[in-house]
Amino acid sequence: MNKDLLNILSNSNKDIDNQLLMDYLNGKLSGEEKQAVEQLMADNDFMNDALEGLQHFDNKKDLDSYVGQLNATLQKNLQKKKLRREKRRLKEYPWTYLAILLILALCVAAYFIISKAVHFR
Repeated sequence: MNKDLLNILSNSNKDIDNQLLMDYLNGKLSGEEKQAVEQLMADNDFMNDALEGLQHFDNKKDLDSYVGQLNATLQKNLQKKKLRREKRRLKEYPWTYLAILLILALCVAAYFIISKAVHFR
């Protein structure tokens, strides 16, 4: 199976092994391994829901293409959000720098005004 397609839950729960899920769905596991997956399902509601949803697919061959499409869409959306967040950060910094410069300029101007006022007395 293509390694990219096994990335169903990339960077997610460490208890869930994508290959193990796919093997369980395809009936490739031994009795002991199948029992271990079912125990994980009993302990982990997310894994249980994921397997139940994946079991509703009639054609298991189409499952691989759906997984690939989901991963591609997820990566695309995550990349868009990341770019938006980075653009927002870049826009925030110039205002911060401008505010700091304005405060410094006001401090310098106040110093000169006060020092001239002291000299005229």
